[in-house]
Amino acid sequence: MADWKNLDELDSFKALGGVKRVSLREVMSGESGAERVRKYSVPMACGMAYNYAAKEVDDTVLEALVKLADEAQLQEKYKELYNGAVINTGENRLVLHQLCRGQLGDDVIADGVNKRDFYREQQQRIADFADKVHNGEITNEAGEKFTTVVQIGIGGSDLGPRALYIALENWARANGKLFMDAHFISNVDPDDATAVLKSVDVAHAIFILVSKSGTTLETLTNEAFVKNALTKEGFDPAKHMITCTSETSPLAKNGGYLDAFFMDDYIGGRYSSSSVVGGAVLSLAFGPEVFAEILDGAHEEDEAAKEADPLKNPDMLDALIGVYERNILGYPATAVLPYSQALSRFPAHLQQLDMESNGKSVNRFGKPVSYVTGPIIFGEPGTNGQHSFYQLLHQGKTIVPLQFIGFKKNQIGNDVEIQGSTSQQKLCANVAAQIVAFACGRENENLNKNFEGGRPSSIIIADQLTPKTLGALLAHYENKVMFQGFLWNVNSFDQEGVQLGKTLAKQVLAHDTEGALTEYSRLLNI
Repeated sequence: MADWKNLDELDSFKALGGVKRVSLREVMSGESGAERVRKYSVPMACGMAYNYAAKEVDDTVLEALVKLADEAQLQEKYKELYNGAVINTGENRLVLHQLCRGQLGDDVIADGVNKRDFYREQQQRIADFADKVHNGEITNEAGEKFTTVVQIGIGGSDLGPRALYIALENWARANGKLFMDAHFISNVDPDDATAVLKSVDVAHAIFILVSKSGTTLETLTNEAFVKNALTKEGFDPAKHMITCTSETSPLAKNGGYLDAFFMDDYIGGRYSSSSVVGGAVLSLAFGPEVFAEILDGAHEEDEAAKEADPLKNPDMLDALIGVYERNILGYPATAVLPYSQALSRFPAHLQQLDMESNGKSVNRFGKPVSYVTGPIIFGEPGTNGQHSFYQLLHQGKTIVPLQFIGFKKNQIGNDVEIQGSTSQQKLCANVAAQIVAFACGRENENLNKNFEGGRPSSIIIADQLTPKTLGALLAHYENKVMFQGFLWNVNSFDQEGVQLGKTLAKQVLAHDTEGALTEYSRLLNI
């Protein structure tokens, strides 16, 4: 059994604070920089690579990080997780999202069933359902094919699936894999649902209601909104809706839906894209085979995370360097910068994944910790971000570590050559330039034009954004967050921080308030 200790109780962490700091400007300049780029790179799944040459590490720092990984028993804790230990201590639950995409260790038996078999069964049910919709075996009341799918959910029921759909939409269209357009309703703001409903052909739309508990206020409110719209158009909502929920939910196995697909309490919302939460909408949109490719890529990266040597384990190494930056170097944030427009919503998904998982101030046993934990996550795709917040990243007083994501080829193959280079070459040139500019800077007597450099970054490089590489990216960040949670000794799989606001909102709606809450309710005309 692994020994769970706070980060500041580990001798290796104390020693890490005494390791000489690396001058990024020095090591990344000239031929030494070229040597680092060649040396500090780790293979990932699907032919990808994690390159950390522009991070503030050297062999001495890396040696200290390896000792930290060993003392913190990161690999042992990962093994306990995928073999079915109760890792979610706050809710006394197993953590099994990786089991949706493949077996990593022992059979996991819970609630009297083999959980891998359970997840596989649900995936097959979704695949069969999607095929019947695509083949016209399941239709609307007029016997016409459904052409659009709309997901109703919030948080993990929206961010991950939406990011994955947007990431592959143009790829699927170019490769004849776009069977149905997908839209998403998440915000309880009625303008969100109204805008989506006005943009789709309701008669030919199938709606997916996603709520594990079946009680999520925003989701049920939007369900009622959609049902009203369907009824007003003369359609039976029960013939236009399916649900993704738990078997014990009030949404399960009732006559109000075409079908119900099941998840369980062992998969948290922000980790649920591999489950029916992502499976239903992505299988309907792209076909079950594409969703299976996403899972294959994710499983391949999960296998890479089993590597015992931290310097050969891209997910663990990314996590270790991140903790070094957060707890030793004192950097408060991390920017995720994908140089692919298709990943425009991927940083938003990672915001929830990281900040909801590791934004904690108590350890997994409910005791306060004395060190900072999860960083602030933000990001936008390049090159748009370069013309937005990069000014602060380059010349601001706050240093923000950067995580670039780059692809050698574009998704669709369509490109144009202007002034001697293609658009994709221009995009990739900007990635390379930004990494070196952030690391090395440039001196100028005019301080307004002076760049101090010393801004650390890493880059994940892939040949092309495909379903498999997308799945591997998804798994990389899930595993990184998990390893960091192990290091900080926090429970990365609950989210009590979102509950208080929900509780107070219910009090406002019930007019059971006092003090400032009453006055704010009056200001907002509730």
